[in-house]
Amino acid sequence: MPLTPEVLLSRLEDALGGKLVNGFVALGEVTLEVRPADWHGVAVQLRDDSALRFDELIDLCGMDYSAYAEVGREEGRYAVVMHLLSVARNHRVRVRTFCADDELPLVASVVDVWPAANWFEREAFDLVGIVFDGHPDLRRILTDYGFIGHPFRKDFPVHGQVEMRYDPEQKRVIYQPVSIDLREVTPRIVREENFGDSGRG
Repeated sequence: MPLTPEVLLSRLEDALGGKLVNGFVALGEVTLEVRPADWHGVAVQLRDDSALRFDELIDLCGMDYSAYAEVGREEGRYAVVMHLLSVARNHRVRVRTFCADDELPLVASVVDVWPAANWFEREAFDLVGIVFDGHPDLRRILTDYGFIGHPFRKDFPVHGQVEMRYDPEQKRVIYQPVSIDLREVTPRIVREENFGDSGRG
């Protein structure tokens, strides 16, 4: 029988001790927050502790909390979040760490702990710009080779200046200035109070 989230959190607090910055239960799920320096060590402990046995990495992603929930964070805006499953114990946990430096968000790779982290870490590197120290092949996975920037950062522009297309005459991919007209689209739910009034009484 699986543990309740509250009991699981208590066991995790006992196991991790001072490595745990914060732990809480929300919507029936346990979330742990650890320091970036402890990220890899906590991963190994969560996998190898016989009472926990988080043997499967379900997901790992990068986050930009700079404008999160209309609150945001002044410092420590980038975080890495992973979701773990213990098949043997039938429980789950979310683990998060905030990168220490916003200029160079860096955290240790967990590919050696869970090989499934490989492509997830590459995606977080590509889209958010988080560097995973010790990753065996950290390079872009979704954007083009010459792409500049990280599209999931909150300050990334919503439109680019260059587009890529295949030219059948040159028989190769070419780059050219964006060919669409840029315009601002305001959602229908965000309107001035008198929107649509013709001014006639």
